Amino acid sequence: MSSTSRTSGRRRFWAVALLVTLLVAGVGSYYASSHPDGLEYVAEKTGFIDTAEDPVDTGSPFADYGTKGVEDERLSGGIAGVAGVGLTLLVGGGLFWLLRRRTPADQPGPQDDARGDSQPEPAHH
Repeated sequence: MSSTSRTSGRRRFWAVALLVTLLVAGVGSYYASSHPDGLEYVAEKTGFIDTAEDPVDTGSPFADYGTKGVEDERLSGGIAGVAGVGLTLLVGGGLFWLLRRRTPADQPGPQDDARGDSQPEPAHH
């Protein structure tokens, strides 16, 4: 398999994975539970919800599993899900890009060997 077809295959895989993820986040949320926060639901049912403090994200445009300003509850949740996927990819991809291992420019790697191969030099006796 050539390098070009491997790169093409990887790109196709990541494109399909992204599409499936966005579909699950955007469309799957339409069918999700009406009680997305399990702890909050149990707190309401067992009677200790009144002791809860306001979360720190109440001013966020995506607080409470929805999108501020979007009246349709299901559409609001879908937009929040897609935005969550996008933000996760941006932060995760950015960290991956920053922290990936690089071969220092002044140290040739095995593929940069002057002889054109990665075999060690034969020992001379």
